[in-house]
Amino acid sequence: MYPFHWVPAAGQRHASLAEKAVGCAYPSGTELETLCQQVVSADNSELAWLWGTCVECNREARRLAGVEP
Repeated sequence: MYPFHWVPAAGQRHASLAEKAVGCAYPSGTELETLCQQVVSADNSELAWLWGTCVECNREARRLAGVEP
């Protein structure tokens, strides 16, 4: 598995290195730092997972996954 997890927050899907329970989503309201260096509150609602992906988090997640330089 990768060291980051995806989380909807602040109107986008962000990625974070913050720890969470295996297989569980961050509960709504959980504050965490994202790969784009923002501190956000998770939104674990069904619609939030349909939000667009943060470009900066995606870039850093791909780098961490070894699929981009």
